Amino acid sequence: MSLYSHTLEGLPLRTGDVLCTHDGRRSTLFARFWRLLGRLIPGEIDHCVVYLGPGGHYIESTARGVILFDMPGETWDPQLRARRRLLYDNLVGVAYPLEGRGFSPAEEDAIRLGVAAYCLDKVSRRAPFNFNFFDPETDGAFYCSQLVYKAYLAHGVDLNCNQGVPATPALAKVVFPQEIWNACVHRRAM
Repeated sequence: MSLYSHTLEGLPLRTGDVLCTHDGRRSTLFARFWRLLGRLIPGEIDHCVVYLGPGGHYIESTARGVILFDMPGETWDPQLRARRRLLYDNLVGVAYPLEGRGFSPAEEDAIRLGVAAYCLDKVSRRAPFNFNFFDPETDGAFYCSQLVYKAYLAHGVDLNCNQGVPATPALAKVVFPQEIWNACVHRRAM
């Protein structure tokens, strides 16, 4: 595995960075499902995608489970891969989980490689979607932000910040996509 850089919608990406999106409001059956689910998810961010590289290669957890997909070019075009991903979303921006945390360049590179390896392992195991949002500690199934959380937690970076989500004990364990955005230095797409 190597480290890669890419540009998407004018934003720099490196292996392990996280694209944060929100519902694109298409009228397909799966779009209606994700829109309903999005209403239950607090905040602006509904979904997280991990940049893998090279080029436009990404990993995410959707209704199909943990999958790889390619978005060629430097533009986020959800319609291009809607059938593969079973969702249509708009890019809000990129979260940079390692920025500002004081890691040396060598440590940061090692974490990025580890995050990519963690996610690729879940693809190879055909990990399914985790519908039990209250169990983000499982390693057998993943929802989108849980995949990001677990990949980084394995390297000592806890992105379950409980910022920007309801402060109730019942929801404290859930790792919401908005928390990933809030826990990281981030930049908005233009």
